[in-house]
Amino acid sequence: MTSKAPTQAQQGITKNLSGSNAAFKDKGKPMELRLSNMVAAKAISDAVRTSLGPRGMDKMLVDLSAAQDVEAGDGTTSVVVLAGSFLGAAEKMLQKGIHPTIIAEAFLKASAKAVEYLTEMSTPVDLNDKGALLRAASTSLNSKACSQNFLSAVTRLVTPTSSNVDLRDIRIVRKVGGTIEDTELIDGVVLNQNVVVSAGGPTRIEKAKIAIIQFQLSAPKPDMDNTVVINDYRQMDKVIKEGRQYILNLCKRIKKANCNVLLIQKSILRDAVDDISLNFLKRLNILVVKDVERDEIDFLSKSLGCKPIADIEAFTEDKLGYADLVEETSESGVKVVKITGIKNRGRTVSVLAMGANNLVVEECERSLHDALCVVRCLVKKRALIGGGGAPEIHVSRLLSQYAQTLKGMEAYCIQAYAEALEVIPTTLAENAGLNPIAIVTELRNRHALGERNAGINVRKGLISNILEEDVVQPLLVSTSAVELATETVCLLLKIDDYVQSR
Repeated sequence: MTSKAPTQAQQGITKNLSGSNAAFKDKGKPMELRLSNMVAAKAISDAVRTSLGPRGMDKMLVDLSAAQDVEAGDGTTSVVVLAGSFLGAAEKMLQKGIHPTIIAEAFLKASAKAVEYLTEMSTPVDLNDKGALLRAASTSLNSKACSQNFLSAVTRLVTPTSSNVDLRDIRIVRKVGGTIEDTELIDGVVLNQNVVVSAGGPTRIEKAKIAIIQFQLSAPKPDMDNTVVINDYRQMDKVIKEGRQYILNLCKRIKKANCNVLLIQKSILRDAVDDISLNFLKRLNILVVKDVERDEIDFLSKSLGCKPIADIEAFTEDKLGYADLVEETSESGVKVVKITGIKNRGRTVSVLAMGANNLVVEECERSLHDALCVVRCLVKKRALIGGGGAPEIHVSRLLSQYAQTLKGMEAYCIQAYAEALEVIPTTLAENAGLNPIAIVTELRNRHALGERNAGINVRKGLISNILEEDVVQPLLVSTSAVELATETVCLLLKIDDYVQSR
């Protein structure tokens, strides 16, 4: 009976390598921990892969895609898929004994090069070129369902010197009713609330003078802990009479300032308006909208050119906003309050999003938000780049060539990073029902022949010049996805252990 000779490892003998080619021997736990982190992150990436491209399912957000959403507003699926692919490449490097720090540094270097190559192949865009902006945003909307009535929303807010657009200046008001085609850009302001008509007040005011008030038009009440008990009916009568007189004085002060439209902030302590005040306001021909939320006040005051009034003593005409018309109209069976012809209007935009049910309206709002983000990206970084996997294959080729000029483990890591970039065209081909190996091979061949804008045409199921097909996206979406995915992978690589906290 023969027995095998014990291996060097079983005998406790380790082979010592020297120099830059020495394999990195990690302690058991950090290596195990890194691999478990990678497995978890790759699982999320694989789950999200099916939602990339116009034939994909909808989004599933994680922290990484949330960061991409804040930065670029689109490419949230791509950034997670890229991170998963980079993690796969990093895992192979770790298993070959390369130190995590060397991998992280090489990946960051490759990321900087990738951004440089993407910028080189991008096409500068003029913000006055509405066609280019529309093409960019329509690509973003391909994997969503919404009408594309949004472009002037951003271009209204942009000046030639703008470096960003604050999307808080674009308000999307959701109303259930009609169809998604009824979504429109309002030339003025549209309100979430309806006009109060319970006392028979007006629903249309021309030459409107608008006030936003933050105090209540109702009788004062004691604190919640206190109770006033009145036994004498004459005193009771006097209390009611005093209350009516108090409210009447408030309404007269409002009318004295020539105000005829009143927007009242929602109140927690007591009723913002009661039946008595509504009756007085109706007699004074003042249109009333109540329950304006606190977070709407800034937008409305900026849009209408008026100042919020916190106290009746401060109610003066100089704090009012002016508009040609305030009217409550019925559109597709839904009541909507519109303020048009605003004088001294701020740089804000209102969009009325409509749909048959809440799900459709929410999807419409999200699609509009993504399209607005695309145009905002072009304001931040004024360049367009092709889609369809063309930039990724182009960058992958150039990084592979760059890796061959380097030496040692860094070259090996950058080569792996370059190969990992091919996950985007591979996934696009898979989700379009094409043969990913044949498509990506053909794509590589086209790019090697100098067709750097060759990409996957998902609609026709073949490779074509992606710029001619108008499949374009902002440069910021691609550069941001590469940078954020790389930073996330480097962060995971540098985690050695967990410390539990309660």
